[in-house]
Amino acid sequence: MALVDDQALFRAGVRMLVESQADLEVAGEAGDGVAAVDLAARARPDVMLMDVRMPLQDGIAATERIIADADRDGRPPPRILVLTTFDLDENAARAIRAGASGFVLKDADPEFLLAAIRTVHQGNQVIAANATRQLFAHVGRGSGRRPAPAAWSELTPREREIFALAARGLSNGEIAASEYLSEATVKTHVSRILAKLSLRDRVQLVVFAYQHDLAG
Repeated sequence: MALVDDQALFRAGVRMLVESQADLEVAGEAGDGVAAVDLAARARPDVMLMDVRMPLQDGIAATERIIADADRDGRPPPRILVLTTFDLDENAARAIRAGASGFVLKDADPEFLLAAIRTVHQGNQVIAANATRQLFAHVGRGSGRRPAPAAWSELTPREREIFALAARGLSNGEIAASEYLSEATVKTHVSRILAKLSLRDRVQLVVFAYQHDLAG
């Protein structure tokens, strides 16, 4: 994994935490968005922790560039976790729309940060922060609600039910218990929903829900 933050002391603390884990390794560090793009292309880390406010290029623009470069080169992009604070909620959501896999708060417990890194490395998303619903609701109010696209009508009634639960941040297991389905069935429904709506992952599903007033 790679660390991107303009505060050297913060990077040093995270590096010490990560390198204390037998299954994690720091592939490199960067102090601004431009250096982050170069680091992603050169080191090709599996996961990047990306700060939002940085000199030269912010984390949102860097995230967009990193993912675009990977798509252009035909290689998988790193899973990007945005580092944010409560006063950067809208920027965090913008980064997620740019392709990030989720966000973690800078004052998160070390155990949560490590779990988040492992979660996105496994191909999942981190959207379970306590303030997720409020954060995206704020973004929805700030950007204005838009009518749902035509693709929304392609979802079956069951898929819309699953969508609403996923938009509330429920896990596959929680949805399965609520709807009396197997986790495998829920996973299949979620995959179909993402494909029909052209969404990258469940994080973008949450953003989509609030953008189009579908959060329920």
